[in-house]
Amino acid sequence: MKTTLIRPIQRGFGGATPKTRLPLTTTISHHRAFSLSRPPPSYPGHVPLHPIERTALAIGSALGSFINPRRADLIAACGEATAQPYFIYRLRDAMLRDATGRRILRDRPRITSKSLDVAHLRTLAPNTVGRTYVGWLDREGVSPDTRAGVRYIDDEECAYVMQRYRECHDFYHAVCGLPVYREGEVALKAFEFANTLLPMTGLSVGAAVTLKRKERERFWQVYGPWAVENGLKSKEVINVYWEEWLERDVDELRAGLGIEKPPDLRDARKKEKERRRAEREAKGAQG
Repeated sequence: MKTTLIRPIQRGFGGATPKTRLPLTTTISHHRAFSLSRPPPSYPGHVPLHPIERTALAIGSALGSFINPRRADLIAACGEATAQPYFIYRLRDAMLRDATGRRILRDRPRITSKSLDVAHLRTLAPNTVGRTYVGWLDREGVSPDTRAGVRYIDDEECAYVMQRYRECHDFYHAVCGLPVYREGEVALKAFEFANTLLPMTGLSVGAAVTLKRKERERFWQVYGPWAVENGLKSKEVINVYWEEWLERDVDELRAGLGIEKPPDLRDARKKEKERRRAEREAKGAQG
């Protein structure tokens, strides 16, 4: 009896037989497209990201903004990349739980020099929210039109929440009286982190290590403790309908939110400069 040896069928890349095997380049291209597939944009300007891309963006933008804190584009990208999947939804839900927050989400106002009529704000009474805000803009040389549009937040409603937070940032500066000096920005980011829990604001507090020695001391002794205490105890600042407060008293707003204004940072820096100048003059006179 003759025995027939049956050979197993050899299969090529991807399980195909030699006759039906796809070219190697075609197979690799197919798998790459599958692994990095993106959904369509959810709103104009939206850039959907694969999780790997989002992670890379978060790390790269965080490092870049730490090296150069003036790179607003990197700070914005870091804020969006790290806000998902949890933190921006938590902030959106905080707005949904609040009657004013829900109205803001429904109306979706934008903060620009035209929507606020900056020229009109300069005519308001000195202690109004609008005059305090525009006074801060003029003193710091800042414009409300410089806030970049949100690109990397996937949910369309959450994208607006991030945009609203971004455009309200200067109102937080004005109400708290903090200038745009680096230590003022670090103090405000600490306040925002305690109030909003957005990771980017917490990461920004790490810039405290880049402050000068006297600035670091002032931050840890005065402005850091103020930021944590007031950020935790105050109401959610994202729920302030700033457009409706422009002609009302700024002290009334602070009291309603539960925010205590910190010591004047500009005045503290001025006194420190005067002290150093006096010391140098005294040493020069002795020499």
